[in-house]
Amino acid sequence: MKKWHLRAVRGIALAAGMVGLLWAATPASANSINTYINNQGYATPKITTQIWSGFPKNSYRYGKPEGVVVHETANPNSTIYNEIAYMKNNYQNAFVHTFIDAGNIINVANTKYLCWGSGYYGNQRYVQFEQVEVHSKSGFANELNKSAYYTAYILNKYGLKPKRNTTVLSHHDVSNNLGGTDHTDPDGYWKTNAKAYFGTTYTMTDFMSLVNTQYAKITGNSNNSGNTTDDSNQHTSAKPKTVKYYAGTNNETATLANNYTNWTVYNHVKGTAKARKIGWGNLSADYRGAKVYVDSRGVKQGGWSGTWYRIRFAKNSSYKYWVCSNVLNFPNVTYKDASGTKTLNTTSNSALYNHVLNSDYLSTVTAHTQDFQAGQTIKLNKKGVKSSDNSTWYRGTIGSKSYWVKSTNLQ
Repeated sequence: MKKWHLRAVRGIALAAGMVGLLWAATPASANSINTYINNQGYATPKITTQIWSGFPKNSYRYGKPEGVVVHETANPNSTIYNEIAYMKNNYQNAFVHTFIDAGNIINVANTKYLCWGSGYYGNQRYVQFEQVEVHSKSGFANELNKSAYYTAYILNKYGLKPKRNTTVLSHHDVSNNLGGTDHTDPDGYWKTNAKAYFGTTYTMTDFMSLVNTQYAKITGNSNNSGNTTDDSNQHTSAKPKTVKYYAGTNNETATLANNYTNWTVYNHVKGTAKARKIGWGNLSADYRGAKVYVDSRGVKQGGWSGTWYRIRFAKNSSYKYWVCSNVLNFPNVTYKDASGTKTLNTTSNSALYNHVLNSDYLSTVTAHTQDFQAGQTIKLNKKGVKSSDNSTWYRGTIGSKSYWVKSTNLQ
């Protein structure tokens, strides 16, 4: 079981002073673990909220979190549920906001309030989560993916951007940079599993790259504009030809048209510097009507036109191909204007999106209903009815931000 009392989190300094206090859309690094994770086609991780009322509610030094601290439990023989139960029984010594393993992200302490996990100085500043030790290649990759997603999710939730040693730190970083604690996790745990299952190393630099990738998916890109630009041809003409890319992070699907072979398949968007023709003959199958998974949309800009999609033929396949929009059939969505207001159903942690889920725009999760307080209203401006399941969706604004939400999550 986690030795929570070993954390330098309260002590004399905490007892004396705590009461009142109480980016770029870059691909993951070349580290082979990140490459493996990126090739798995993971669905957007789900955050399970199980807030326990017994934790103290003390404020951060500036009223809200300034970043995220990554821990690991240092217990090879425990489970996520055992760790949570033990922490509740020993929270007077230490506690964190969230636990993560290969299959779960479980938030047990409200991130609006500080926790006691990384010493006096770290506690005043950061949301903190524990990785439970896992013991397989797929388990380790899943856990890292969920950890990076949760880190990016918290940063976005509190209006922060990923920045090493500023908004994203390991417990070891806190020990080195802020003091008040002397722990070095998760360095040893990452090193051991990276060597055992991948024959490589894994550091906070590698993790930051994974966080940047997840942050780009959540926000659309590093500057929240919803796209990134491939400027490979920008210096070849007065009016540069570019491609804007939009991520789809929900394992969305489409079917191949019966006449799909009228257009060929490429390794990248046709016309870009990276593109080369693959040809359907090299894939050696009849794919008429086949279901494919779609994870990216590229829209040509500046003197050329067309929309392209990146597809794969199995959910977890590492083989990905680019096809033009004529090749794919998406569920049809009929749009019309809407007006009025509705109230979010915040009793279940349902996702909000930047587009209708599984439409030809593709979608990313931009928030969850439980991010908002009970009674939160959304001002409607668009309605979409999806043909595949006859579901109704609404687009609306909360403050200055726009969201798509399924009608079943509105009251």
